[in-house]
Amino acid sequence: MALISFIKNIIEKSLLELNFPVKEQTIDIPKEEKFGDYSSNIAMLLTKELKKTPRVIAAEIIEKIEYDKSRISKIEIAGPGFINFFINDAFYTDEITTVLEFGDNFGKSEKNKGKKANLEWVSANPTKPLHAGHGRQICLGKSIANLLEWSGFELTREYYYNDAGNQMSLLAKSVKARYEQIFDENYPFPEDGYQGNYIKDIAEVIRLEKGDSLRGTDELDYFRKKGEEYNFESIKSTLVELGIKHDIFFNESSLYSEGTIKNIIEEFTKAGLTYEKDGAIWLKIEKEQEHQKDKVIVKASGEPTYRLPDMAYHINKIKRGYDLIVDIFGSDHGETYREVLKGISSLGYDTSNIKVIIHQMVTFKSGNESVKMSGRFGTFYALDDLISDIGKDAVQFFFIMRSAGSHLDFDIELAKDESDKNPVYYLQYAHARICGILRNAGELMDDFDSKNIDFSLLKEKDEIDLIKILLQFPLEVESVAYSLEPHKIITYLNQVAENFHRFYRNCRVINTENKPLSFARLGLALSAKQILKNGFHILGISAPERMEKLP
Repeated sequence: MALISFIKNIIEKSLLELNFPVKEQTIDIPKEEKFGDYSSNIAMLLTKELKKTPRVIAAEIIEKIEYDKSRISKIEIAGPGFINFFINDAFYTDEITTVLEFGDNFGKSEKNKGKKANLEWVSANPTKPLHAGHGRQICLGKSIANLLEWSGFELTREYYYNDAGNQMSLLAKSVKARYEQIFDENYPFPEDGYQGNYIKDIAEVIRLEKGDSLRGTDELDYFRKKGEEYNFESIKSTLVELGIKHDIFFNESSLYSEGTIKNIIEEFTKAGLTYEKDGAIWLKIEKEQEHQKDKVIVKASGEPTYRLPDMAYHINKIKRGYDLIVDIFGSDHGETYREVLKGISSLGYDTSNIKVIIHQMVTFKSGNESVKMSGRFGTFYALDDLISDIGKDAVQFFFIMRSAGSHLDFDIELAKDESDKNPVYYLQYAHARICGILRNAGELMDDFDSKNIDFSLLKEKDEIDLIKILLQFPLEVESVAYSLEPHKIITYLNQVAENFHRFYRNCRVINTENKPLSFARLGLALSAKQILKNGFHILGISAPERMEKLP
């Protein structure tokens, strides 16, 4: 944390002395040790403005840098103009104290302090309980929400509650049919109705409340209302089970009742962006590719298409004044979200602060068999059942362990496995193992004072390597919070676990004959435990202190 700030500060001091512009530079960790410990791209950022090559600029910056050689051994230019810093071990052993000093807050940033962000995700229609396929978006959103908060944003978690449209009408008809079938098994069921057993459960709830008093009625509002309430309570219950609580549930129907839909149609018309064709209202789309076409926003029946309320909803969010708006959608929204953004930008709204994350589909496997799911027909694998089968932590971890943009094969049997083959079990066991080491230290811990550890006693390569990876955590969080790719935190934590296990194998932690060294190594173990815990918090999984030993 302070180490990265130190490097940035000495570069910025040099820039000021040279009368060079001070720009927001990126500090990265080179992949190869020969390129040092940290690298700045500042020279490349200034080349156009200063009209010099990056290597010339880098040389001028380095010449002005004053640094303590007991902390930084050397500074070199690499490649097209990267400024690489080689850090002395003493700097690392001084800096590791900050992990225990900041504790649960180590890795948090104030970079976005004072800024507001809105994250909208899940937003499943209340026509059915959540199925396992919904889990990917749900768990991605949970981790991304944590990342945004760790980077300093004041975050609003939002759920777009789609309580309007044909699907809700179909839900009402489905519930009505199942209710009638309680009394007359031959009552016809809608050909495209929702066939899950939950529809029968809703119908039974209505029978218990109303008896047979609703038989034969053509009024569907009550059936719709009860179906919506039942399903949404089920959805919220599942989210709570996964540790997710939204701040706002935004009702799509309010866009109609408050006249927002009518107003946006008028705005499009005034701007000359609409025309009528075949009885429908079309929106002119600015075309970037040949296959793009204008889109219907109001059908000939007078019913708006789904694009229109989506546009109205996003304008509503823009007007609320967020510095960042993040949407998480499934792959079926890959094209439509672009149309929505084009529509609202054509009205003059700035969409540059809207970030859309598209996640790909999930294939569930149990052994060699695929687990089938259906959104409307027959039975489906409920998310509640997946949680019951493998546990909350495995659900959360497995859904975010791959890039959102790649297809995910979800191996249910692997998620149940309690061995190092299971990636979440492996990481959590590393945390539990450290807790076990601290417990086994026994009476030594009575004299342990985390504020008075002499970390300079740590000189072995495995000790220094572990310190280096631990101190990378703030930079890792900052980078991942920018890209919103939580799977990269998993990659980093695996490196932490690997380095810790190597340190533990090669460096005797508990040695009553050398208490100062034991305290330093216990402090390093405690620091690794803290980083794992903080990383787990971002991912959205627990940090167990006891687990069965890996085979």
